[in-house]
Amino acid sequence: MKRSRDREEFKARVLGWAAKLEVKAHSIDVRPMRRKWASCSTAGTLSFNDELLGMDAKLGDYVIVPELLHFSVPNHGKLWKALMRAHLGNYERLSGRLQKESLFGVPHGLRTVGEH
Repeated sequence: MKRSRDREEFKARVLGWAAKLEVKAHSIDVRPMRRKWASCSTAGTLSFNDELLGMDAKLGDYVIVPELLHFSVPNHGKLWKALMRAHLGNYERLSGRLQKESLFGVPHGLRTVGEH
């Protein structure tokens, strides 16, 4: 039951960030993912690794924000990095925390956010 509530709270955070970033998320899925923390499609579909449910909200935001930014900035250039800093501050330090707090380390060869 708690896992279901965590899933709904996570989706609500995604929608909150989407509103703040003025992005339309058509579908949000939280599911097991072996190789990624998240993915997004040009159709507005977002998928998140369910391992994020048990982590600190700041780490979830570190995964949520870049996926939403990709709807308007498709690369990891200067604009994307500036927007990441504007919304998350020193986001680079969260990368190490995400790897440390992950149950399995980085999921099977997963690159951290910004290393696509």
